[in-house]
Amino acid sequence: VIVVSEGFHLDTMEEAHSHKGLDAFNRPRLCGIGEMLAPMIEERTGIESRATVLGHMQRGGVPSAYDRVLATRLGMAAVDAAYEGRWGSMVSLRGTDVVNVSIADATGGLKTVPSARYEEAALLFG
Repeated sequence: VIVVSEGFHLDTMEEAHSHKGLDAFNRPRLCGIGEMLAPMIEERTGIESRATVLGHMQRGGVPSAYDRVLATRLGMAAVDAAYEGRWGSMVSLRGTDVVNVSIADATGGLKTVPSARYEEAALLFG
């Protein structure tokens, strides 16, 4: 498995590969480096190579109704926070409540996973 960032470019290229034109900010819409590299890798190694672009299904699956409602709730809370000028904060889910948390509190220390979660995962997945 070889993972390549869409911003990658070969020494022989002046800039990152883009065949989708420019975005709203007049920057290249990066894409296609995997499709460019796969045949080069196959030619040089003799091993069949394919490029895969991760889609929504591979990143996390089809969103459920709960996912969609939660995304809406979080988005609404983020808009409210911006409207109210609560800078330096983020929205978060605490239980079933959407709350506003300061960035300092969110990033101020090491957060660990309780050992019971590891034990559950071991039972479920081996």
